[in-house]
Amino acid sequence: MMTMPLLAAWQFLAQAQEQPEPAPPPPAVEASDLDKALAADAAVAKTTPPNTAISGPAGGGGTQPGSVLNPDLSFIGDVAAAWFSDDDHEGSQTGGHDPQKTGFNLQQLEMSIGKAVDPYFRFDGNIVFGQFSVEVEEAYATTLALPYNLQARAGQFLTRIGRLNATHLHAWDFVDQPFAIGRLFGAEGNRGLGIELSWLASLPWYFELVGSLTDAAGEATARSFYGTRDLGVRSPLDLQSSLMLKQFFELSDDWSLLWGLSSALGPNATGYHNRTDIYGMDLYLKYRPVAGATHAYVALQTEWFYRRRQVPGEVLQDANGYAFLIWRFARRWSAGARYEHGTPSWNRAGRTIPDELDPDWTRARQRVSANLTFWPTEFSRLRLQGGRDDGGTRGAAVWTTFLAFELVVGAHGAHRF
Repeated sequence: MMTMPLLAAWQFLAQAQEQPEPAPPPPAVEASDLDKALAADAAVAKTTPPNTAISGPAGGGGTQPGSVLNPDLSFIGDVAAAWFSDDDHEGSQTGGHDPQKTGFNLQQLEMSIGKAVDPYFRFDGNIVFGQFSVEVEEAYATTLALPYNLQARAGQFLTRIGRLNATHLHAWDFVDQPFAIGRLFGAEGNRGLGIELSWLASLPWYFELVGSLTDAAGEATARSFYGTRDLGVRSPLDLQSSLMLKQFFELSDDWSLLWGLSSALGPNATGYHNRTDIYGMDLYLKYRPVAGATHAYVALQTEWFYRRRQVPGEVLQDANGYAFLIWRFARRWSAGARYEHGTPSWNRAGRTIPDELDPDWTRARQRVSANLTFWPTEFSRLRLQGGRDDGGTRGAAVWTTFLAFELVVGAHGAHRF
């Protein structure tokens, strides 16, 4: 029989065997070794461009965080209910995304993609979905590191002629496109495959010079030039060349002015070496008081274009433009009024001669529109617009009413000034 002292000793030895041995202390790290490792990491960081994948451990290439790899993506939907006083109103709406018929109209669903590719280039794309179609509206690369305040774009893009042409539907103050844009350039506005170079001058005020070379063909994008007839490119003269001057002036703390001049020159399909020249002027004047917490502002925008087209035996000329006034009288409310005007074509003798592009446009056309806009939030918008269209290709006036609804989902950049 085991005595009590022996039993206690046996239990103590058993418990001691169950306890794990203490871990050995970590090896001492020399300060010089740590400094060398930090210096090596700093050298790699300096020589590795941003947004570049870093190799991982053996057996895998390593990946970047998802926020770096994934582009900014947004969807913008525009739907409008429309009413036209005349069912036979063909030609009254020249924009490809304008409401075209009485009833419900899907103006567009735009998918916007954008991201900096590396320190040298940024990619932007806009894919537009219609009710029965899909098109690549824009897809281009923009440089980020050219010297001397230069920047270039290459790909398919809307040219920066005037002010409205380079903007998308969701940036418009009115539901439909001014008919001047559709008459001169086409239903989709002036765009094409090409290259653009811009230069920002080092002056006390904003001064930017922009030049581009783009395709001259496309019924919906280059109507005044080759249009539906793509006659090919044998020299730079067979491309559309555009030159734009943009200037911005801060008149005071409350007043600002943007003023620009534009030109678009290129061949047309009416005959050998026949040319089309378009010259434009745009102005944007804005009053926004900075004193006090207010969202109110008043803005005046206007664009006017002069077109000169060589046709067999004649030189045809016309003038088109618009002006509108927007008053944002509350945080969520604004009202606006727009006036548009377009002349018939005339020759050097001043006689009215119909152009084959618009053979029925035999008298001046005028359109007046007014709208009321409500923003539930910055991601949605409701617009009620009414208008009267008189002249041009029609004998009787056409009255219109639009109720448009817009939703924005995802990451989308701010609209330009």
